[in-house]
Amino acid sequence: MRIFDNTSHSSKKQKEEKEWIGASFKAENFIPGIVIGFILGLLLDLTKPSKSSNTLKKTSNLLTRNQPEKILATPKADEELKMVLVVRQDLKMAQGKVASQCAHAATGMYAELMQSDRYLLRQWEQCGQPKIVVTCKNQQEMNKLKEAAENIGLPTFVVADAGRTQVASGSRTVLAVGPGSKSAVDSVTGKQRLL
Repeated sequence: MRIFDNTSHSSKKQKEEKEWIGASFKAENFIPGIVIGFILGLLLDLTKPSKSSNTLKKTSNLLTRNQPEKILATPKADEELKMVLVVRQDLKMAQGKVASQCAHAATGMYAELMQSDRYLLRQWEQCGQPKIVVTCKNQQEMNKLKEAAENIGLPTFVVADAGRTQVASGSRTVLAVGPGSKSAVDSVTGKQRLL
């Protein structure tokens, strides 16, 4: 009877595995792998619609069934999108203040969409991120526009000022409506005067 010694064979195999693992986990291999994996993951995430986009479509479909006169806010893939920034006139902000508040509104909406609906954000970016600035008389008119936009499924963002310069702390200065299809956004803000 012949007895084989497997211990030398298995220890040789273990030594080869350790050498392979040691060679593959060097910093010059590991860091680029993580970076490439992160970029691929981000690209895959941006190419698929988000869950909130599907929820928005379902909500919009329910609104459309119950109230056929409403415009469907969920844009089609080839439809032009825009955002409208509504500035309160009763606050009598200087031009520079209006410009900075509009920037807050646009970047605030962008940040929210990065978290909630990247698909809509990507569609708007592909249209060139059009933005229109209009006016409203006061807080009450701004509230009505915000409610009308939300009722048809358009995203909204309101800027509350910090109160460091021209207006009181907490003043609602600018309302961002959209991005959304031109027809949906215009159904809410189309009668407002351009700034």
